Amino acid sequence: MKQKNIATWIEKDRNQHFDEIFGGTHFQLWNARVAEVPWDDVGGLLLTGGGDVSADFLDQPVPDPSVIRDLDVARDKWEFSVVHKALGRGLPVFAICRGHQVLNVALGGTLLLDIPGHNLPEQKYGNVQELRYATTAELRIPLVNSSHHQAIGKLGDGLEVEAWHAVDDIIEQVRLRNYPFCLGVQYHPERDVIYRPLFDAFLQRVS
Repeated sequence: MKQKNIATWIEKDRNQHFDEIFGGTHFQLWNARVAEVPWDDVGGLLLTGGGDVSADFLDQPVPDPSVIRDLDVARDKWEFSVVHKALGRGLPVFAICRGHQVLNVALGGTLLLDIPGHNLPEQKYGNVQELRYATTAELRIPLVNSSHHQAIGKLGDGLEVEAWHAVDDIIEQVRLRNYPFCLGVQYHPERDVIYRPLFDAFLQRVS
């Protein structure tokens, strides 16, 4: 079967989870952190977790710059440029945690820069948080591992909310309207096999 290429940027300490998902398949991850991505041969975009988006890429006031952590400007430049490139080509996009936030900002949205209650140790790998889903949501996970200190504020253009945190209504899942496949999730589906349907839905559309 022909190899299918997916463009991404994965930090070194997060490689293992994605290697487990994609290893042994005919999908090849091209990690822009370590090598140039061959865009002529790319069939999908995967935006993964990581540090915060730099203030220079946010179209909103930042009253306290100290809340923005673990910056990587090179990554910001790459991801914000390729979001528009991928959407312009109609490629499937799957955005996770930081990627979910990048997608929102790239489409004109804003972020809540420092939220409480979503970065407890048990929330990193434990599927302990319940979501409230919109009736239109196609992919639903009963409990999630949503570990982060920033979240979507104002929605980006064309995005619709599919799920909110059941306790505080933080936006946890979005989809781009009238687009073949563009899904953003605030939680970490790479960390547990129960989330495999989300990856399957993405990979089914990668060409």
